[in-house]
Parts: sequence; C-alpha cells; structure tokens
Amino acid sequence: MDVIPKWADVVLIPVISLLLAAILSALVILAIGENPWEALKLMVDGAVGSTYGWGYTLYYATNFIFTGLAVAIAFHAKMFNIGGEGQAVLGGLGVALLCLYIPWPHWSLALLGATAGAALFGAGWAVIPAYLQAKRGSHIVITTIMFNFIAAALLNYLLVGALKPAGSMEPSTGKFPAPTHLPSFQDMFSTADTVMFRGAPANVTFFVAIAACVAVWALIWRTRLGYELRAFGHSESAAKYAGISPTKIIMISMTISGALAGMMAINNVMGEAERLVLNAVEGAGFIGIAVALMGRSHPFGVFLSAILFGFLYQGGAELALWTSIPRELIVVIQALVILFTGALDNMVRMPLEKFFLARRRAAKPKTKLTPAE
Repeated sequence: MDVIPKWADVVLIPVISLLLAAILSALVILAIGENPWEALKLMVDGAVGSTYGWGYTLYYATNFIFTGLAVAIAFHAKMFNIGGEGQAVLGGLGVALLCLYIPWPHWSLALLGATAGAALFGAGWAVIPAYLQAKRGSHIVITTIMFNFIAAALLNYLLVGALKPAGSMEPSTGKFPAPTHLPSFQDMFSTADTVMFRGAPANVTFFVAIAACVAVWALIWRTRLGYELRAFGHSESAAKYAGISPTKIIMISMTISGALAGMMAINNVMGEAERLVLNAVEGAGFIGIAVALMGRSHPFGVFLSAILFGFLYQGGAELALWTSIPRELIVVIQALVILFTGALDNMVRMPLEKFFLARRRAAKPKTKLTPAE
C-alpha cells in the first residue's frame, strides 16, 4: 500500500509545490521594487480576464499539451525525451510541405493531412535516437539534445534556400493557401452581435490536443501496449522476464513521443502563423518537460499543467507590457515551478508521507490483551 493516497500524489503535492514557487516569486518581485499582489492581479486579468487573454492562454497551452504528452509517454517507459524541440521543428516542416504542395479543397481535410504529416515527421526524427539507444546503447538524453541542434540547422538551411519564395528576404516559406487556414476561436465562437477572442491565435487545434489527451490515456491504461510500456518503465529486468522486448518498447514509445511533439506544429505553424518561420517552436519542447513533471505524466495532469504554463506565458507578457518587471522574470517563475515539482519533489513529498503515515497509525485500532492471553 502506498504511503501517500493517489489524490495527494496527483493533486496535493503539485499544488504545494506551486504555492512554494509562488511565494518565492513574490519575494523576487518584491525585491525589484514591485507589488507582488498587483503583479498577480495584472497577470490574472491579462491571461484569463477576457476572451482575448483566454485566446492566448489556450494557444500556448495547446503547444504545451502536445509537448507535455510527448515527454509523458517517454517517462512511462523510463526514458527522457529532451528532443521535443527538434521533433516539433520537423513536424512544422511536414506541415509546411503538405500545405504548400497539396491542393486541399477544405481546411478539415488539410487538418487531417497536416496532422498525419506532422506526426510522421516528428516520429521519424525521434526514431533515429530511439534506434541508437535500442541497438547501439547510445544515451537517449544525449542523442535527443543533439538532434535538436541538427533540426534547427536543417530548418535554417531550407528556409534560406529551397523553401524561401523568390524575391523574399525573410527566412520563411510563403503563406499557406486559404483552404488550409484553420478556423480560429474568433471564427468559431463569435456571433453577429458579439466578437469573442478578437485577434487571439487560439484555433481548432486546441480540440485536437484534447483528443490527444484522451487517446494517450486510453493507450497507457487501456491497452496491452500501454501495460507493457509501463511494466518496462517500472522494471526492465522484470519486463524482459515476462517476454517484453526492450527494443520494441524503446522504438514504439519514442515513435509515439516524437509524433506527439511533431503535432504541435499544426497549432503554431498551420493555425497561427499560416507559414513556416524560424524559431516557430519558441522553447515549447523544453517547457513540455516541466508540464509532464508537474502533471505526473498523466494526460489530465498534463492538460492542467499546460493551462498553468499558458497562463504564465500570457500573464508574463502582460507584466512586461504594463510594468517595469522584465519578461525574463517569467522564466524565473517557470524555473521555480520546475525546481519544486522536479528536483525538490522530495522536500514536499517526505513531510506528507510522514503526515499520512502518522494518520494511518492513529486510525489503526489498538488491540488489548485479555488476562487469559
């Protein structure tokens, strides 16, 4: 029996870690001469106080859902995929090629094709480090980090060469054709009398991300493959004894992980920019690591954690716009969240284990010996 109840592990520990990070962040804001309470109110108002703010928060959250799920899948197999950044870059390349060179008649068909292309390119970029780990013993952390740089260099080469439109000075592809443009939240939810999400980049990809959460949950906890993946993650030697192939698990889990990271591109490349540009990923691949850690590698936890980081991104932009607080402070806050939910997890977990263990002992009925005994 676990010392800490499941609900406490999934909810209570992340909440306490988040509160500790918030307290330290407030002290940092106070140290630079700003009012932490006013900063918090400005962040809340800018991120969730209007449909415009929500539009940006959910746009960022969509990116983080995909990259968080990608990291979570690898975590379940006890692998650390730090290549989400590069896999998302290659996913963007797949989206761009399909949108530019195939005459799609409608955005819905273009969305299906782009999703498949993004997943295929992202998975293909993840398969190479997976093979090197499974067959050559190369460490997955090292190879995935290196492949991030290779992906960035490859994209740069293509955007200043083969994919750059004639006469253009900007390293980017041309604008995607109109039939590939995805409906934004403004298109979907505005009425004749009310315009909602005006100018915000949130689009239909958010619902694709939710579907991905459901699919990952079903895969991990409702399929034989998911059971094998989790068994391998808990004990490789026991999994081998049970007949589970390490090569199979490494290859499949990293392929799915890369596909999910690549699918982020349908949000930022197809849904928002409507073209492929340099630095389109904007660090979302690395943020996915923090999202997966805070979400305990559970799809629902990843969803909530992605919303939080989307709030931090949009709220941080509002802080930088309306106060003297630098935009880099949000990086500090993110780092504190990562620190407490990851590296300092035991600092919160161990006192809670003692607390619940003491409660369990106190609730256990005491047996008294009779004289005959």
